[in-house]
Amino acid sequence: MNTSIADLRKSYERAELNEDASHPAPLQQFDQWLQEAIKAQIPEPNAMTLATVGSDLRPSTRIVLIKGYDERGIVWFTNYDSRKGRQIAGNPFAALQFHWVELERVVRIEGTVEKVSDEESDAYFASRPLDSRIGAWASPQSQVIAGRSVLVANAAKYGAQFLLNPPRPPHWGGYRLKPEQWEFWQGRKSRLHDRLRYRLDGGEWVRERLAP
Repeated sequence: MNTSIADLRKSYERAELNEDASHPAPLQQFDQWLQEAIKAQIPEPNAMTLATVGSDLRPSTRIVLIKGYDERGIVWFTNYDSRKGRQIAGNPFAALQFHWVELERVVRIEGTVEKVSDEESDAYFASRPLDSRIGAWASPQSQVIAGRSVLVANAAKYGAQFLLNPPRPPHWGGYRLKPEQWEFWQGRKSRLHDRLRYRLDGGEWVRERLAP
């Protein structure tokens, strides 16, 4: 007999998060947790859910990979003509979420999104493997295609055209989310989880605890 999903339970007891042990600035707290996730060798610690909202006011999510972060924000790269790109163009507010299951941790980030500079996009594109650079040309992301053969044919066409030096497509580049709010969630026993929120107030980060 299959187990009912309603009966699935987990006790969260790996760690704690409190005001004394956390950093006063969210970027430093994020850096610590991300580095700990990398060192723990959990699967894809750089994967994050990106949530956007289209003109129809319906939210959509997908997984993207963080490629950089600093005081300016969180960076990822994608096709500007994709569904997420079109939604960001019409509504530049978005949310990110990291879920490091093995560490019983979640990080949520909300803010505004802008494109990174052409120089940043060019530099990252040049660092990608050749197949990935060709793939950026080959895939009309989020568009309906007849089958996988379309992608294979496109990859062959652009591979022959560009050889070893494909330029960055004009429809491909980076986005940066500028955080206005962070939340750090640490699973705790008896569902009394730790939640610390950082929000901007007059240009300064205010740290406060939320009830789980």
